[in-house]
Amino acid sequence: MRYRFKQPVAVLASFAVAGSLLAAGGVTAFASSSKSSTPAQKPSAQSSPKVVTGASTTTPIQHVVVIFDENVSFDHYFGTYPVAANPAGEPKFKAAANTPSVNGLSGALLTNNPNGANPQRLDRSQAETADMDHGYTHEQEAMDGGLMDQFVKYGGSGSDVVMDYYDGNTVTGLWNYAQHYALNDNSFGTTFGPSSPGAINLVAGSTHGAVAYSANVDQNGQPIDGDVLAGKVGNGTLYSDVDPYYDKTSSGNTVAMTGKNVGDLLNAKNVTWGWFEGGFRNSSEQHTNVGNDTPTDYIPHHEPFQYYKSTANPEHLPPSSAKMIGKTDQANHQYDLTDFWTAADAGNLPAVSFLKAPGYEDGHAGYSDPLDEQTFLTNTINQLEQLPTWKSTAIIIAYDDSDGWYDHVMPPVVNQSNDPNADALDGQGNAGTPKPGAYLDRAGYGPRLPLLVISPYAKQNYVDNTLTDQSSILKFIEDNWKLGTIGDQSMDAVAGSLDNMFNFSKPTASTLFLNPSTGESETKSQAKTQFAAYVKQLYADAKVPQPKQ
Repeated sequence: MRYRFKQPVAVLASFAVAGSLLAAGGVTAFASSSKSSTPAQKPSAQSSPKVVTGASTTTPIQHVVVIFDENVSFDHYFGTYPVAANPAGEPKFKAAANTPSVNGLSGALLTNNPNGANPQRLDRSQAETADMDHGYTHEQEAMDGGLMDQFVKYGGSGSDVVMDYYDGNTVTGLWNYAQHYALNDNSFGTTFGPSSPGAINLVAGSTHGAVAYSANVDQNGQPIDGDVLAGKVGNGTLYSDVDPYYDKTSSGNTVAMTGKNVGDLLNAKNVTWGWFEGGFRNSSEQHTNVGNDTPTDYIPHHEPFQYYKSTANPEHLPPSSAKMIGKTDQANHQYDLTDFWTAADAGNLPAVSFLKAPGYEDGHAGYSDPLDEQTFLTNTINQLEQLPTWKSTAIIIAYDDSDGWYDHVMPPVVNQSNDPNADALDGQGNAGTPKPGAYLDRAGYGPRLPLLVISPYAKQNYVDNTLTDQSSILKFIEDNWKLGTIGDQSMDAVAGSLDNMFNFSKPTASTLFLNPSTGESETKSQAKTQFAAYVKQLYADAKVPQPKQ
């Protein structure tokens, strides 16, 4: 692949790495392997194994909480970090004197951008925007072989707003978390593409093994020709948004995934875990966001474990008891957000928890926004910091995809693909030359995404430059609980480590409580009062009784 350089010197290193990887065929050399047969219609009842809640770990981290939000590029939220405009009437952000800089937006990127439109600051009053174009092919075309100059055409579908960014007066909470804990400015989507591939890469490191169905599990659909889902599934790989086969709320054509995910690995080692998503219990529930739109809370294609027979809960069954949350019963580790807080209040926090906000609070442009997202993040983190388990907890904030928002850094291409119907990083059908036997339609890394670690063991006011991707989170969980790896060309095999964001030898007792509305610092007492009201409404929306404190 030929790379053409027109960016400032500060970003040439990223281009050079990407170009060298492509020229060499990438750093990933996977051998071909066969896939298992297509899945049955419905998962069988699971037996309950003996669970070791205090499973040994390789680090002091006994509890990982992954907050997986939606559709944000790094530059869209952190492009000018740590410098905020601080206009009158908005929450203020003033960085500490020793705050490190990031690989962000400066110089000619702001004044003479190659996209023909300069990035503009979005105000708090512009919190809700239209959804951008974040398709697998269009994201590649926006990068234009490394020129990074076609975002308006392909990411914004002609709209300049795709170039724009928020600063610490709108994403105030996230900037404050970065200021007090660890931020990575060199983290990418495992592949190009939207939400479903991003979520599956988080838990499995691979989007290959997709089987297309004409309907979901309740309708007893039969496998269909993958060509019916052209533009979504190709060469046995899911690279777009399709609802999960094992979910009663899915509609239209669906996809089931074969192979393993991290839930299977955790179950094999009897480590407690769960995916907790807003609206899972009451899937028709809706909320109004700051723009007065009312999206549905639960979005099936955001729930990766529902694609796999082994880890799905097709009927959205509740846990059999509070004590079984995190263990294998009829819920099969798939829960409502209320179940997370029920477990936490009972002193039963799972070792590994994935949290997904209800739709209006997940940050996805078009139906959510950074202010509603901040409400979810701050309430959740404020309460986690008050639990007895906080001293051994690591919160990881990550994103499923970029939404197509502009980011100036070309990712290193560590996994190549040359599907003429889908790839277009440097011309039609060209996202590098894959190794023989490599699965196609998994070109990556994709766009740069925010990644933060909040923990007593997180380095403070630290910007990490380690090359990571979504499957680095998977790798951290695998390594911490000695789970082994996914195999079958999963990207966990080559993922960078999160360890440099931690200082495992020197934890700190400090906590940071933030106001859900402003993102500014507040007291522990204030945070506790606000969370009480927040979680009360959460239980009411799910139509389940709140446990007595």
